[in-house]
Amino acid sequence: MKIIPVAIALVLMVVVLAVLIQPVRKEPDTRGGTEDIIILPEPRYSGGMPVEEALLGRRSIRNYKDEALTMSEVSQLLWAAQGITNARGFRTAPSAGALYPLEVYVVAGNVEGLPAGVYKYRPQGHELEMVAEGDVRPDLCAAAVNQECVEDGAAVLVFAAVYERTTGKYGERGVRYVHMEVGHAAQNVYLQAVSLGLGTVVVGAFDDEEVERLLQMGDDERALCIMPVGRL
Repeated sequence: MKIIPVAIALVLMVVVLAVLIQPVRKEPDTRGGTEDIIILPEPRYSGGMPVEEALLGRRSIRNYKDEALTMSEVSQLLWAAQGITNARGFRTAPSAGALYPLEVYVVAGNVEGLPAGVYKYRPQGHELEMVAEGDVRPDLCAAAVNQECVEDGAAVLVFAAVYERTTGKYGERGVRYVHMEVGHAAQNVYLQAVSLGLGTVVVGAFDDEEVERLLQMGDDERALCIMPVGRL
């Protein structure tokens, strides 16, 4: 007669463990191993700063406090950059032909609850895929001609593009469309940073090949711009 209570207890224990391990899960890696997938906090869709106020306050900020960002702030910035906004897969930034050539990487150095490392944003699940462990901000700074803001940012967003996603449909003119798109996405990050009380700046001077090597980008990905983010 005591079997039923024991069975119920075991079921409850399994449920509790499933909840506790939800933020990080292991998934098969098509490259032959496993990959760390970190589920980001749900982004906020309302209640922030009015867009007019964010536009008024938008500035390029290169000096940051030595203070951590939260996972919620990183989540919000990534959603602003390339988050999905409806069931058809449309995103926060416009894209020619809805082809979405952009890829977003996060170089984390001082983020609460996020180990230092390189991560790739996966919009479909609003999650991060770990690419490499360790704080590479100093190396990224060196690749960006020693612009100190790159090392000083608590986290650094790096935009890359797979040009072929767009040029496959639009030919050589698609290159222009990709460059328009990264501008849209970067401005989204600027305005979201203002709304969160954070600072950022677009960095365009860097050694392309070195940045791509440091972040272990795919062979078809090209680095476009770097955006360090920090607390004011």
